[in-house]
Amino acid sequence: MTSETKSNIPVHVSLIMDGNGRWAKERGKERVFGHFEGVESVRACVEAAVEAGVRYLSLYAFSEENWNRPEAEVVALMGLMVKAMANEMESLNKNGVRFVVIGNRERLAPELNETIDSCMAMTADNQVLTLVVFLSYSGKWDILQAAKKMAAHMLACPEDVDEILDMDVNGFDKYLATAGIPDPDLIVRTSGECRLSNYLLWQGAYSELLFVDTLWPDFRKKEFHSAVEYYSKRDRRYGKVK
Repeated sequence: MTSETKSNIPVHVSLIMDGNGRWAKERGKERVFGHFEGVESVRACVEAAVEAGVRYLSLYAFSEENWNRPEAEVVALMGLMVKAMANEMESLNKNGVRFVVIGNRERLAPELNETIDSCMAMTADNQVLTLVVFLSYSGKWDILQAAKKMAAHMLACPEDVDEILDMDVNGFDKYLATAGIPDPDLIVRTSGECRLSNYLLWQGAYSELLFVDTLWPDFRKKEFHSAVEYYSKRDRRYGKVK
């Protein structure tokens, strides 16, 4: 039984999974070994999220900037993602987890996109937890593609120009890649780095931020529940005075 306050559980927890390479290096292994071990942390955090009553769990798996890594590592990561999805999907589906991938999927290999589409279709009706994987994603890309969508809307429907000019921030949300998914209540980054690294720049405007020294392969159920407990003690004011 965990100790987090059940009345103050975050709806959406987002994890920046950092430190796989350093974890492997500390053990004299290749970086990809850390990525393989990181899959176990994903499995543990999914289980912990369900236990805690979290409704959305999102993972920053691969950024747009990560394409600049050595080709061998990128190829290995993509192969690992295909294998992990194939291996985990039956269990996720059985446990009521909906699987969603968000990002610039035009850059992904056809085999990976086919696997993603199949997994998303298989789990589309599940309602216990929504697992969102951000893949080939960046916050700046998301805001830019949203602006392009809005511009295309104006060109196609000039009669809506007044509606668009009067739009508030909530109206802009529908153009983002995360449309329909609540903004994260809590963003956790592992490995001791204290930055968002171009992640959910719009959606994370009022997220609680937690930076922990634990490397991602060592971030398991205990660490997840500790993060939720940390959130439960926060007093969120959204700029107001209480």
